[in-house]
Amino acid sequence: MNHAVSGFSKLGKEEKIRLIAQTYFTDAEKAETLVKSYWNSDEKLQQLHDEFIENTITNFYLPLGIAPNFLINEKFYTVPMAVEESSVVAAAAKAAKFWSTRGGFKTSVIGTEKIGQVHFMFNGSHAKIQEFFNLIKPALFSDTESITKNMQQRGGGILDIELRDKTDLLENYFQLHATFETKDSMGANFINSCLEQFASTLKSKAQQHSLFSEQEKDIKVVMSILSNYVPNCVVRAEVSCPVADLKEKNIDDGKVFAENFVQAVNIAKVEPFRAVTHNKGIMNGIDAVVVATGNDFRAVEAGVHAYAAKDGRYTSLSDARIENGIFYFSLDVPLALGTVGGLTTLHPLVRFCHEVLEKPSAPELMQITAAVGLAQNFAALRSLTTTGIQQGHMKMHLNNIINQFNAAPAEKEAITAHFKKNAVSHAAVVDFISELRKK
Repeated sequence: MNHAVSGFSKLGKEEKIRLIAQTYFTDAEKAETLVKSYWNSDEKLQQLHDEFIENTITNFYLPLGIAPNFLINEKFYTVPMAVEESSVVAAAAKAAKFWSTRGGFKTSVIGTEKIGQVHFMFNGSHAKIQEFFNLIKPALFSDTESITKNMQQRGGGILDIELRDKTDLLENYFQLHATFETKDSMGANFINSCLEQFASTLKSKAQQHSLFSEQEKDIKVVMSILSNYVPNCVVRAEVSCPVADLKEKNIDDGKVFAENFVQAVNIAKVEPFRAVTHNKGIMNGIDAVVVATGNDFRAVEAGVHAYAAKDGRYTSLSDARIENGIFYFSLDVPLALGTVGGLTTLHPLVRFCHEVLEKPSAPELMQITAAVGLAQNFAALRSLTTTGIQQGHMKMHLNNIINQFNAAPAEKEAITAHFKKNAVSHAAVVDFISELRKK
């Protein structure tokens, strides 16, 4: 297609599919059939999914897996994980089982504060705008009472509002920096509604302020929006045991393993190239739980990586040490999660996942998610410092390679048997299948 499409959003779903199929595929009928094969046979359920986003043509599946045996604060959890990458669920489950016999995960919520900002331009002195802000601050609270009433009844609401002078970074730039407690909801709509009311109050009060010049009265609100950087909405997860108790199948000497493990974490602390991959492994687990529970993994990812660079250098989110013969491994991570509102009530499988987790509160879900992130990190570092990451991963990946070639059951059996004794690589599997099919 070499021209713009006009009125695409006004087309029906069938018409959208037909347009896409006929424009981009040599076999339009085959393309349409593929897209429709992913529709749910339950029309009402399909309509629900269609209305989650705009211009929907079909469903895009992710596998939903289960990682059992997570012992967190003396309670066992079975954790649902929605993810497409091989080895993630298996690694989480293996790490969970390992730590379930060594005291389990200890978790705690350090804070649940969320942040929103009104960004505005004021052409005047700091002293003048500060005096004005002090005068109108009570009105900022009172003008939002209709918005905050229900949240306050649940124990949440606006915690504080500050005026921040950012003119050293950008000429005339100030902000209202507000903090919120949103209890079991992620709170995006609540926070943004409050911020927009703050902006309205700010502008109207400025117009009425007798000590402002006409130029100063003309406050320009640029935008009012929550922040996904939540450095005070943090959860901690940790595990510990005597170094001797670390011994298992691939760990002959617990002390040597612990020392190598700590060094691996220390490398991620000082080397950003390693830290990014190190933290990506943590997010393999966290994102999978966030997606399964209907939360915003993109917001979580952005906030987590900003937190990893909060001290001016990107570094490891986790920490490991040995003290008096005890191995300690921990993770501090910002997680603004919700268990009510949004997809948590709309998406049937999200509701299912919350049921599997026994309907956790938002702080409880934060702790479960952090524990999975720590388990994922432990599993990755255990492999890296012992057998290497590829041995287990490529065996898990073998099935994906086999499926690419539509292997028959007998072929699958032969391929699997062969690669139990031989190293797995894409090229090796392709060669073996080629030889197998020549016979």
